[in-house]
Amino acid sequence: MLTKSEEQIVELMWNCEEPLTSSEIIRNSVNKTWKDSYVHLLINSLMEKGMVEVAGFKKATKNYARTFKPTMSREEYLFLSLTKSKNYNEAQIPAFFKTFIAQTSDLALLEELEAAIKNRKAEL
Repeated sequence: MLTKSEEQIVELMWNCEEPLTSSEIIRNSVNKTWKDSYVHLLINSLMEKGMVEVAGFKKATKNYARTFKPTMSREEYLFLSLTKSKNYNEAQIPAFFKTFIAQTSDLALLEELEAAIKNRKAEL
C-alpha cells in the first residue's frame, strides 16, 4: 500500500492535531528517509492513493500554502492494510481475534472489545 517514506509522512500527520503544510512536514520529520525536495512527490502520491487530502490554506511567510490531513485514522489504515493483503482471508478473522484475546491480559481492553461487539450486534 504505502512506501516507507509515505508511511513516515502519514504517521506524522496522525500525531499532529492540525493539518500541515509541506514545509511543516519537512520541519517536523525526524529520522526521515527521504530528501526535503521529495516531499511534494510524496504528498501527491498520498493524494492519489486517497490517504491524504487538502484541508485548506495557511499563511506561510508572504504566500499561502496548502495544508494536508489524512483521510483515515491509523486504525482504519491498519484494517485496510490487513484486508488488502494478498494473504487475507475473511475466514481467518475469528482465529485472529481469538489469538489477540488470548494474548492480552488487559481486562479493560477486553471489556472495551466486549462492549464494542455488543453495540455492533445491537446495530444489526
